[in-house]
Amino acid sequence: MTVLILGASGLIGYTISVDLMRRGIPVIAVARRFSRSQRVQFATAAREIPVARLDSNALTRLVTESEADVVINCLGLLQDIPGESASDIHEHFVTRLLAALRDVGRPVLLVHLSIPGVAADDRTIFARSKRDAERAIAEAGMPYAILRPGFVFAPAAFGGSAMLRALAALPFALPARLAGRPLAVVAAEDIAETVSVIVQRWGQGHRTYAVVWDLMHPDQRSIGEALTSLRAWFGTGSAWRMVVPMALLKLGALAGDFVAWLGWRPPLRSTALAELLRGVEGDPRSWMAATDIVPRSLDDVLRARPATVQEKWFARLYLMKALIIVTLVFFWCASALIALTVAYPAAVAILTTHGYPPVLAQTITVASSMLDFLIGLAIAFRQTHRWGLIAGIALSLFYMLAAALMTPELWIEPLGALVKTFPAIVLMLVALGIIEER
Repeated sequence: MTVLILGASGLIGYTISVDLMRRGIPVIAVARRFSRSQRVQFATAAREIPVARLDSNALTRLVTESEADVVINCLGLLQDIPGESASDIHEHFVTRLLAALRDVGRPVLLVHLSIPGVAADDRTIFARSKRDAERAIAEAGMPYAILRPGFVFAPAAFGGSAMLRALAALPFALPARLAGRPLAVVAAEDIAETVSVIVQRWGQGHRTYAVVWDLMHPDQRSIGEALTSLRAWFGTGSAWRMVVPMALLKLGALAGDFVAWLGWRPPLRSTALAELLRGVEGDPRSWMAATDIVPRSLDDVLRARPATVQEKWFARLYLMKALIIVTLVFFWCASALIALTVAYPAAVAILTTHGYPPVLAQTITVASSMLDFLIGLAIAFRQTHRWGLIAGIALSLFYMLAAALMTPELWIEPLGALVKTFPAIVLMLVALGIIEER
């Protein structure tokens, strides 16, 4: 048996891939991009391919050349971003994948990760495109298993689970309207175990798969109750908390929509908020009966995995990461704009009083300010974020050295402009230290 996993770098895909490999099942892990640690983990099993962009012929070749018996589709996109749409990732890609599996010429089981709920409650493009993909799979006449996990809680924190961790560790509480919504939780390990059962039964000759299972603990709690469990896990259960107004959450979701177009993947966006307000619930009885899996509750998972210091550090830093990035972007861009506008005569005067010709002083002022602004923009975009931070640190050190040689008196300037450069460097080092998202 060989299992081809599409989207193996994601939270669910990675968990499934590692679990199958641990069980000795050959895996081909496919993703557009793996982190360095994931490449080490998967070794020769990793394939970096822009799989969501492949046409049906290329997908047929991928399945055929990998000799896959089972294909697990873990691709997903919460909301449209530049160059990608939720409809294409969910519905159109699945249509191409089904055509590819039909052309392989032998039975291949498709395991597809979807979302719980009923179509009548689907209000977002994310939910509707997921449901359209389910219908296409069911109507294709090929063996399939559609898995609908609830709110996934895994050892790794990403997306919504990272946000819940942060809210539990910090002195914030959700408004009653949101805190009361249902939140059916599933442990990532239970998803991996389900896939293992399916793969093993397929290998034993079970060829009549056509199932749709909700994967979640039968004791379905609210978002507020889940946060209470996480607070007890962190040891912050009795701390004073400020209720975040719904208006502020909606504003944060709009801000998340904006930064998503800069390449970031914030957990709080309009779609995520809409899906949480809808609630996460389902009926896991058919899944439990068919697989004999006894799902773990959130409390079971937390008891088995006590909160470590790294969990607490991550949770406290998670929301601060966004604040750090915004601060650095503002620091570089604002300093550039100030030097080019209201402070331009003073900036030029600093150089001319030290013997620089006026034209050269003006050129240096404009060039350095433009460079500052470009560094701010580079930090703002996810793709150039790392290089923007490195450039910012290098330029800050250059400014400090140049000032020490050319204008040493600025070091004792009353407002300490140069002295404050060192804390900015430290903040950029912190941003580099927490840059990874997976």
